[in-house]
Amino acid sequence: MSLKSTFMRGAMVAAAFLLAGCAASFYTRYDAPVAAEVSRNWRLADVRVTVPDELVVSEAKSLFPHADIVWREDPEGDRKAQVAAIVKNAATIAGRGLKGGQPVIIDISLARFHALTFEAETRLSNAGVHNIEFTAQVVDARTGAVLFGPKFIEAALPALAGQQMKDARARGETQRSQITAHLVETFRGWLNIGSDPRSEFQRLGG
Repeated sequence: MSLKSTFMRGAMVAAAFLLAGCAASFYTRYDAPVAAEVSRNWRLADVRVTVPDELVVSEAKSLFPHADIVWREDPEGDRKAQVAAIVKNAATIAGRGLKGGQPVIIDISLARFHALTFEAETRLSNAGVHNIEFTAQVVDARTGAVLFGPKFIEAALPALAGQQMKDARARGETQRSQITAHLVETFRGWLNIGSDPRSEFQRLGG
């Protein structure tokens, strides 16, 4: 085996270990949520998601592309718009739990949306991680005044791979549905209208 082949094989193994999360932890975390006595007065009027121009998108067919935006389940196109739509939908679903009278807008600025590639999903035997990070704030829909935030939120979740993801897809689950469900739970916890989702996911081998 050539030196180049040996290096490439080693790099692939290292990437697989990174994706599998060996000796690493992945988090869903944020500072203290909105006080319940505050959020109970709110009613969701809109969700606005911004994806900064400087975020890098990758279409590389590899185990772990070095980019901010990695998303594969939609047809090739505007990946920033695609992931923004996923985040907006999740925040909108979560915000339906706001039953108060004061109309508010959730403003979100995406920092990272790095889902597992199909190559990683196929070649890993256990699981990886979907890394999603953003800053969120709540503003008064009528005046624009900031009511809470901005706050940085990490919403990482285990990404099924190998046979586990094949079984999940057979049940009708997708990366989109799994990520959306986790984001909904994260937003509900942050708004203090649901259970607290903050936790550490310790990967196998850690």
